[in-house]
Amino acid sequence: MNIHSKSISMRFVDVSDAEFILKLRMDQRYNRFLSPVSPCIQTQREWIEEYKEDERAGRQFYFIIERNDCTPCGTVRIYDLSEEFFSWGSWILNEDKTRLAALESAFLVYEFGFDRLGYSKSRFDVRKENERVISFHEKMGAIRIGEDAKNFYFEINKCAVNEASLRLLKAT
Repeated sequence: MNIHSKSISMRFVDVSDAEFILKLRMDQRYNRFLSPVSPCIQTQREWIEEYKEDERAGRQFYFIIERNDCTPCGTVRIYDLSEEFFSWGSWILNEDKTRLAALESAFLVYEFGFDRLGYSKSRFDVRKENERVISFHEKMGAIRIGEDAKNFYFEINKCAVNEASLRLLKAT
C-alpha cells in the first residue's frame, strides 16, 4: 500500500527493510530522541514479522518513507489506535530526504489516520530536548496537552491539519 505526495511516498514496511531501519535507528545523528533498539539484524527482522501481524489486524502501521525515485529516506509509525485518536512516532528522516519530506510525510500520516482510518484527532509525544520537532508540530497546529519529565504530549485535530495544509503547502 502506497500513499503519495509531491516529492515522497510512504509504503508499509517489509522484512526486507530491516537493514535500512536498523541503520537509521543506530545512527547517532538520528536516534538521539528515540528509544534504543537491539543492534542485531535478526532481532529487527523478527520485530518486523511480529509487527506485520498487527498491520494485518489493523492495530498499527509502520511505513518506509521514500523519495519518488524509490530511494528510502525515513520511517514513521502509526500506533495506539483508540476509539478517539491515533498516535504516531518513530519518525526519522535521513540525509536522502527531499526538501519538503518532513512536511509531506506529516501530511501523509494525517491523511492515512484521518481519511483512511477515520479518526478526527491524533496524539503524540515529543522529547522536550527535540526543539525543532516541537516547533514543527506547533506550527502545524498541535496543542500541548501534558508533559512528564522527558516528553511533551500533543494533540491535533483534522481541522487544524487542514488549515495547516492550506497555509503551509501554499507557502512552498
